Amino acid sequence: MDTDDSQDSLFPDDMVLSYISRFLMEDDTEDKILRGNSDHPALLQVQEPFAQILFSPSISANSDNTTHKCNMEGANNLLQGRNGNQCTLSSAFSKGEDAAGAFLKSIEEASRFLPKDNGIRKDQLVNQECVNHRVIKKRYNRDEHHEREVCRASKAMMMMEELEEMFDKMMLRGYETCIKDMEKLRSAKADEAMNDKKSGSKMRTDVVDLCTLLIRCAQAMAAGSVMTAQELLKQIKQNASSTGDDTQRLAQCFSKGLEARLAGTGSQLWQLLTAEGPLVIEYLQAYKFYLAACCFNRVALFFNIMTIEHAMAGKSKLHIVDYGPHHGFQWAGLLRWMANREGGPPEVKITAISRLQPRSCPSEGIEDTGHRLGKCAREFGVPFKFHSITARWETICTDNLKTDADEVLVVIDLFNFSILMDESIYFDNPSPRDTVLNNIRKMRPDVFIQGVVNSSYGTSFLARFREALFYYSALFDMLDATIPRECKLRSVLEQGMLGHSVLNVIACEGVDLVNRPEKYRQWQVRNQRAGLRQLPLKPNIVKVLKEKVMKDHHRDFFVGEDGQWLLQGWKGRILYAHSTWVAEDAISE
Repeated sequence: MDTDDSQDSLFPDDMVLSYISRFLMEDDTEDKILRGNSDHPALLQVQEPFAQILFSPSISANSDNTTHKCNMEGANNLLQGRNGNQCTLSSAFSKGEDAAGAFLKSIEEASRFLPKDNGIRKDQLVNQECVNHRVIKKRYNRDEHHEREVCRASKAMMMMEELEEMFDKMMLRGYETCIKDMEKLRSAKADEAMNDKKSGSKMRTDVVDLCTLLIRCAQAMAAGSVMTAQELLKQIKQNASSTGDDTQRLAQCFSKGLEARLAGTGSQLWQLLTAEGPLVIEYLQAYKFYLAACCFNRVALFFNIMTIEHAMAGKSKLHIVDYGPHHGFQWAGLLRWMANREGGPPEVKITAISRLQPRSCPSEGIEDTGHRLGKCAREFGVPFKFHSITARWETICTDNLKTDADEVLVVIDLFNFSILMDESIYFDNPSPRDTVLNNIRKMRPDVFIQGVVNSSYGTSFLARFREALFYYSALFDMLDATIPRECKLRSVLEQGMLGHSVLNVIACEGVDLVNRPEKYRQWQVRNQRAGLRQLPLKPNIVKVLKEKVMKDHHRDFFVGEDGQWLLQGWKGRILYAHSTWVAEDAISE
């Protein structure tokens, strides 16, 4: 059998079976020699002396003329591959034998008259050597292919072990791992600054205002000036770089989005990149690196855990409804916290509501997340249950949750509700966002914790482009201040994960536009309209979070307050906001 390229994608067990099957090759080379060489020049060369032997007087002396003529012409016709029609061949062949069988038999009988080192034998040996060479080559290629498959399987096993080890670190020892990574980053940035000082590196004097070029290019596209947009895009690409300063790296991402929009291939490219996506292990490495580089996710997780701890005072059962869990990392910290709770750990149940929309991060199976959290809970000694729901979020209601009367119900959205379609797509009233918020009110949670991305794309492409440019400029500037330029994982974060989101924002429209964030003040109005009442921030929580950010992170990060919202940002720009809510008619303490 020929090697099948599709075997490259088989699992290890299937790979072994495919390897065995390829060893069971059909050995039909001898039949091919017999069938394929009947007209070979060497064989035709032998035919002439064979015919002369049949014509010789020594053979025909004891035969009558008729027999001699019949044998001579019949043999000659057989040697030439023709049917004998001048005499009957029944004396030479038994009844029922076909012409091909007679021919082979005649060759076998005639070979007794030929020298042992005849041309046919030599030719058969040559052809056999060629066949043997092909078989050896085929087996060599097959063995080489098998070695590649074994190597791939070995690498896959090593990657799985590394992935499992990374999950354990982030689940069981997430805080310690993050602190160590933060120390490594600070040290690396200090070394980079020292090397720059020693080498006397200076800022570029030929700086191009890439942000202005990007805005002008977007304006030309919005106005339909294709030639102008193409010329501006050419200038941007000449000065953009994935390894330059923060503005050059930002321009590299945005130029890809503008190019895709100009070519009209935004949706196709987005879907292709979403289908391929980063490897899970690559995503986890980048995510772990991001946690060490900035405070945004850490503050969000601490805020959630401390709010839940306050709601659990005097209670022994906790039920968390989580919209869009990110591999369950945030709940590993909660389980650890609850394990050390005074009076013993409570019973913890998590209902994970998985999203149906495409995302830029690889989605591990929701059941795998539950399995890892269960392992984590056993490690910490916390009674644990996990329930998953995969459905459109606006269809989730109290009936899906399996709640108990004596449990504390906590509903959480951590930066995920921006993927819900808003009024710009659904003109019906209410929109999916309002429907989800109304359903949360009907759940009557003890607390609804909401984290939002503080940005607003508006209704036009140009407004969306400007807002995205300002928002991502702050993120790229933050990464430049906290991560060394030569770090490979920084490129994964910027050009991979953030770049994937930027492409969607710039190049996609309609239902293909995945994220539609709103300012925290807009969410406040929307929540109140849905019948939710905002809770005041706990002063002790705000104080702890501010101290942590000042102690562990870059001085340009900030944590602030505004109208019972906890705000996070970089250099004065508000990027994220957090708040807590209950149903308007809920009885307050």
